[in-house]
Amino acid sequence: MHEFRSQRCFIETFPARTAPDTALAHPMQIALFQPDIAQNTGTILRLCACLGVAAHIIEPAGFPFSDRLFRRAGMDYLDHVSVTRHDSWSKFEDWRATQGYRLLLFTTKAATDYRDFHYQTSDILLFGRESAGVTDAVVEAADARLVIPITAGLRSLNVAMTAAMAAGEALRQLRNPQV
Repeated sequence: MHEFRSQRCFIETFPARTAPDTALAHPMQIALFQPDIAQNTGTILRLCACLGVAAHIIEPAGFPFSDRLFRRAGMDYLDHVSVTRHDSWSKFEDWRATQGYRLLLFTTKAATDYRDFHYQTSDILLFGRESAGVTDAVVEAADARLVIPITAGLRSLNVAMTAAMAAGEALRQLRNPQV
């Protein structure tokens, strides 16, 4: 069982229980910018566990960060995902800069189709807040802005569905680079 503290200025990491040499362990990562809905976050953390992808939560979240809120969507998969919490966008950016990771923002305001983009193992797939997306500073910091095309006149996909589609395409390309 994880213990999630309510303090605001720390990074807490839980190592994934997936062995690093398994076929599912990938350096690619998923980040959530100030998520609003605990159930979506739990679903995405479950996705990360199943795909062997590390997760990042960029605070503040719109809900208390606790096992109770994630249990329904994340179930017992939460024990199998590596989660790093960053208490602000600037601290996440400082960390990312020292690591040299490329940041890919998924947004309805992008022009590049996510299927036409060439992914790398050093990518972080970033998804915005369900109610408001991301700030201008986040848009400017992104190395690429990608869109999942949807039917005209409709607003957006659920963020957990978007994360699953994006991770699926990125992992497909990384496993089959010639495709």
